[in-house]
Amino acid sequence: MSTASQPQFRYTQMPSKVLHLRNLPWECTEEELVELCKPFGKVVNTKCNVGANHNQAFVEFVDLNQAISMVSYYASSSEPAQVRGKTVYIQYSNRQEIVNNKSPGDITGNVLLVTIEGVEPSDVSIDVIYLVFSAFGIVHKIATFEKAAGFQALIQYSSAEYASNARIALDGRSIPRYLLPAHVSSCFLRISFSAHTDLNIKFQSYRSRDYTNPYLPVNPSAIEGTLQHIVGPDGKKKEPGSNVLLASIENMQYAVTIEVLHTVFSAFGSVQKIAIFEKNGGTQALIQYPDATTAAVAKESLEGHCIYDGGYCKLHLTYSRHTDLNVKAYSDRSRDYTIPDTNLLVGRQPPGAPSSAPGWQGAPHPATMYASNATMPNGQLPSWALSIQASMHTLPLP
Repeated sequence: MSTASQPQFRYTQMPSKVLHLRNLPWECTEEELVELCKPFGKVVNTKCNVGANHNQAFVEFVDLNQAISMVSYYASSSEPAQVRGKTVYIQYSNRQEIVNNKSPGDITGNVLLVTIEGVEPSDVSIDVIYLVFSAFGIVHKIATFEKAAGFQALIQYSSAEYASNARIALDGRSIPRYLLPAHVSSCFLRISFSAHTDLNIKFQSYRSRDYTNPYLPVNPSAIEGTLQHIVGPDGKKKEPGSNVLLASIENMQYAVTIEVLHTVFSAFGSVQKIAIFEKNGGTQALIQYPDATTAAVAKESLEGHCIYDGGYCKLHLTYSRHTDLNVKAYSDRSRDYTIPDTNLLVGRQPPGAPSSAPGWQGAPHPATMYASNATMPNGQLPSWALSIQASMHTLPLP
């Protein structure tokens, strides 16, 4: 049979809800295919521009009868199926569903997901990431984070074209050696497209940047070096600082309340917020100071100390990546001391409390504060309650 007399259908194939379309115009779009098939049913998937000449496609109906209806109609119609004036040849496919070979990471978009292999998060700053990727187009936003896959970044370009150019140029390549710390010989970029289209950046920081919004609040961590790893005299990295401490409490023989934590940590400066929570079967707390310097002093003074004598409620402190806790103003698990409330009389002396003094073992004298729930069984005072004992009797009661 000659090509000129070629029928639109092949009848030897078994019906399928997937139809194979041939002789389509150049770069036929998914919208054009859906429009052609719409009178016969709902198209749930397409695969366009296949074949050597990119003039073939597959369409998948939601139901087999819809595909049969389209084939039957054009088989008996004097008017052939057409797209842009070209006759389209239709036949049943030998497949029962369309399987797109492209993974979600291969579908072009304006946001890239970049995995940076062979480095620690502190080795590659957000400014280095911007410098590398802005060479291929206008970068609008960057967000960095850590996942099981390693140190990753989401990079939003002003267009998908810029993102595609960057991916083609950088995927599998290394960040230039001169932009990396001396101890890193090389790193590799694994790049795919993200499903995101517009990143939600809440503030400028060492973790995130929005280059389109100059009025976005600046987090203190955005200051160069404040939250980056620093190499100490021994050549080892120091932990990046923060104004929020994460306290893990071991050997919890006695309750540790908001009031207890406030008394302990306010010895080193004004505590703004506290949140207590359970994680991995243990008790943890976040304590927010107004600045990283105060937090550093508290961390150095309290690390490894026990709240109660006898090794009870031992503190292990690290810096948190949080900078401003979102907590309820007053509850048994959280407190916001930046919200004035005359009902929050944390400093009121409880009935029967000793008129002589608390205190914290090995720590400097805390502020003239004491906690209402700080007593232990048998009337024992916590170890931190011993060093403010001398100052307590000088406080006038409300």
